Amino acid sequence: MNKGVIPIIFLLIAWGIASCGAVDKEAQSESSPIDKSQIETIVNGNPFDYQDYATVLETYVDEGGLVDYEGLQANREQLDRFNRSLGEVSPAVYNSWSQEEKLAFLINAYNSFTLESIIDQNPLKDSIRKIPGVWKRRKFSLAQTEKTLDNIEHDIIRQEFNEPRIHAALVCAAISCPPLRNEPYVPERLDAQLAEQSQKWIASPHGFQIDRQNNRVSISAIFKWFGEDWLETYSSDEKFAGSEREKAALNFISQYVPPEIRTYLAQGNYRINYLDYDWSLNKQN
Repeated sequence: MNKGVIPIIFLLIAWGIASCGAVDKEAQSESSPIDKSQIETIVNGNPFDYQDYATVLETYVDEGGLVDYEGLQANREQLDRFNRSLGEVSPAVYNSWSQEEKLAFLINAYNSFTLESIIDQNPLKDSIRKIPGVWKRRKFSLAQTEKTLDNIEHDIIRQEFNEPRIHAALVCAAISCPPLRNEPYVPERLDAQLAEQSQKWIASPHGFQIDRQNNRVSISAIFKWFGEDWLETYSSDEKFAGSEREKAALNFISQYVPPEIRTYLAQGNYRINYLDYDWSLNKQN
């Protein structure tokens, strides 16, 4: 036998085994299976397919980031199919991705699993905090491993990426969270998307408020809970008020406000407050 034929035969056999495995897995799913193109994307390491998730966000999330949870709960097939596809990615494929591909994948996974957690409740809860174990115990399949929402946010994203803007992108389904973006994060536009999300968050009353008459600046409690995440990139020698963590947070905020407010913040002649956090569900009325 021609020696050059042997590797080709092995490749064909391997391809056949992989295809059969994929078909078997597809057949086992009783509703909304992952389609063949998604399986080929996952197995071959092509760019991850966000089309199902894009349709969900476009359909059920408005421009203000509020969610039609009742509509999504009644038509959840695409969300469930997308979330299953998150678990099908092999660790080898995930590790072959760029930092941007990994981070977009993880942010989308966190937000999509959060949507799943909300609509799994019947009747819907009026706050995510009323779902027992939603962050620490409830597990999801992600790249063929079992992860909680806290695992994704605190053990992977915050540990492996020096990117504090993720706090403008990860949405915990509460009114005081940054708004849920009504499109997926994608690696080729990730930097611009995170910048825009940061802008929207800081411009909202849940991210930043300023009372110049009383010399008071109020910022999201997220800066109190995770203030260390801004230190490496946004530490500053300017005269921002507060602790080192608060100065870094204010330096970050100053990138997204008009020049006159930026100048005011840099002078430091004000008191810092943290805004009360509204944990009511971020649902459409």
